[in-house]
Amino acid sequence: MPKSLVSRLPPGLPLILQALSINALPVAVIITASRFLYIHNNVKIPTTLVVLAALVSIPAVYAARIIYRSWSIKRRAARMGAVLPPVWKGKSFGSLDVLKYGLELVRKGYPGDGFWDRIDEFGGLHSMNVLWDLVHITTDAHILKTVLATDFQSFEKGDMFRDTMNSVLGVGVFNADGELWKFHRSMTRPYFSRDRISHFEMFDRHADLALKKMKERFRGGHAIDFQDLISRFTMDSATEFLFGSCVHSLKSDLPYAYNDPLALGIVRSQSAADRFSAAFAAAQEVIAMRSRIGWTWRLMELWTDASKEHMKVVDEYLQPILEDAIRKNRNSTGKGQAEADENETLLDHLVKYTDEFNVLHDETLNIMIAGRDTTAATLTFAIYLLCLYPEVFKRLRAEILEKIGPTQMPNFDDIRTMKYLRAVINETLRLYPIVPFNIRVATRDTTIPNPDPTKPPIFVPAKVGVAYSVFLMHRRKDYWGPDALYFDPDRFLDERLNKYFTGNPFIFLPFNAGPRICLGQQFAYNEMSFFLIRLLQNFSHMELDLNAQPPDARPPPEWAGAEGQRGAEKIVPRMHLTLYVHGGLWVKMTEAERTA
Repeated sequence: MPKSLVSRLPPGLPLILQALSINALPVAVIITASRFLYIHNNVKIPTTLVVLAALVSIPAVYAARIIYRSWSIKRRAARMGAVLPPVWKGKSFGSLDVLKYGLELVRKGYPGDGFWDRIDEFGGLHSMNVLWDLVHITTDAHILKTVLATDFQSFEKGDMFRDTMNSVLGVGVFNADGELWKFHRSMTRPYFSRDRISHFEMFDRHADLALKKMKERFRGGHAIDFQDLISRFTMDSATEFLFGSCVHSLKSDLPYAYNDPLALGIVRSQSAADRFSAAFAAAQEVIAMRSRIGWTWRLMELWTDASKEHMKVVDEYLQPILEDAIRKNRNSTGKGQAEADENETLLDHLVKYTDEFNVLHDETLNIMIAGRDTTAATLTFAIYLLCLYPEVFKRLRAEILEKIGPTQMPNFDDIRTMKYLRAVINETLRLYPIVPFNIRVATRDTTIPNPDPTKPPIFVPAKVGVAYSVFLMHRRKDYWGPDALYFDPDRFLDERLNKYFTGNPFIFLPFNAGPRICLGQQFAYNEMSFFLIRLLQNFSHMELDLNAQPPDARPPPEWAGAEGQRGAEKIVPRMHLTLYVHGGLWVKMTEAERTA
C-alpha cells in the first residue's frame, strides 16, 4: 500500500523525541548529582534550586553545542586551508528577523527576493545561520560545476531534504541518494535512450483536443487560462506516457475568467482528473513550503501531516494502475528483460526491474512531477513571452510555416532543423528555469571554489547545505552580458553564444548537470516544440487578456520601475517546486486562415 495511506507518526513527534533526548542528559546529571550529595554527604539542595538548575541546563547545553560547533568549523576550515564565506547575520535572536523577512517575500515578492537579497552584495556566495541551521547560498557557476559535477560524490540531497519531501516523493529518484539513486537511475535510463514515434502520436492526440477546446472558447469571445489548459495537456500526456492510462483532464470544462459573465453562478463539479491534479499540486505546495522554513516545518505540522489528505487523493488514482501493472508483469513471460519496446509505457518498463509497490509508486510520481509540471511551466512562460513580444511570435511562426507548413505534423528531423524555435525555448528556460532554486548537502568536510579566485577555497562542513539559484544565475550580467535581464532569443544564435555560453556551459542549467542531469531532457524539448508548432500553425495572433487576470494576480506597482524582465512583467511568477503564474495566464488568440 502507498505510504500515505498507512498511518504514520505525527510529523512533530521525531522533533519532540530528539529534543527530549538532547535535554535528558544534563537534567539527569543535575538530579543525580543532587541525590548523590544528599545520600553520601548529607547535603540537601532545595528542590526549587534543583529544578531551576535543570531548566537552566537546557539552554546552556544548546549554547555550548552552538559555540563548540562554530569553533570546530573554523578549526576544520583552517586545517584544510580554506575560509568561510561572508555571513548574513540577522538582528534578532537566532536571526528570526531574516526568516520572517524571507518568508514574507517568498509569498509576496519576485522569485529571488528574500533569502537571496544580498547575494550580489556578497559576490555570489554567502551563508546564513537561521535558528543555527547553517546553509551556504550561491549563484556562482564554478561552485555549481563543483557541487553538481566535478565533486559530485561529496554532495547529495541530504537527510533534511529527504525528510522534508518524503511524504510526497518517498524514495523516488529525486529524493534518493547513493545506491538507491543509482538503482532508480538504472531503471529509467534505458527508456529515455532513444526517441519514439509513439510519443509524437500521443502528443498529437492530446494537442488536437487542447486546440479544439481553445477554439471553442475563443470563438465565443472568451479568454482562456493557458496555464490551466497546458497543465491538462501535459497531465494527460504524462499519465498516458507513464501508465498507458490517461486521466483525460482535457475532457473537463475549462474555467472562465473571474469577471466573465458565464463564470457567475456556475459551480463547476470536479472530475476525478480535476481532483487528482488539484491534490497533486497541493501536495507539492506543502513540501515546497517545508523546504523554505527548514527543520521548523515539523513545528507547523506538529500533529498532522499537511500533505496526507492530498496524497490520499493521488494514491486513490495510482493504486489500481500500479497493482494492475504488477499483476500483468507477474503473469507475463518477459520479466527481467530491460529492453524497452516501442509501444510500452514507462510503468511497463519499470515493472521489469521491480514489483515492489512503494518503489514503483514513488518513482512514477517523481517522474510525473518532472514530466508534467516542468513542461507545463515552460510552455506557460513561453506563451506569455510570445504575447509580450509579438515580433518574436511573428518570426517563430514564419519559421514554422516555412519548415513545416500550416497543417503537417512535425517529426524529429523537422524539430532539429528549427533553430529559432530552440532559441525561443532556451531563452524561456533561461529567464524562467523550471526548478529555480535547489540544494545539495555535503557528505563530508569539503571545499568549493571561492568566487574570488585570488583567495582560498570556501569550506563546507559535513551535513551543511549549499543552496543554489539557477534563476538568479541565469540573469547575471557577468555571465550573460549587459542585456542579461531582457528576453532575447537571438542570444542563443548570434556571437553572444560563443562569447558567454560556449566557454562556460554551467551558466545555463535548466535541466541540472552532472550525473543527475535530467534523463527526460530530450523528451521535454520534443513535447514543448511539438505543442508550440501545433499552436502557431493554428493561431496567427495571441495577446494577454489583462482584464481577465484576477486582481490579486497582478504585479505590484513597485516592479514597474525595475530593470529588465521584472519591470516588464504583466503577471506574477510564483513557485512551489517549479515556477508557475499566480492566478493563471489569461490569453486570447486569433485563428489562422486556412487556404485551400
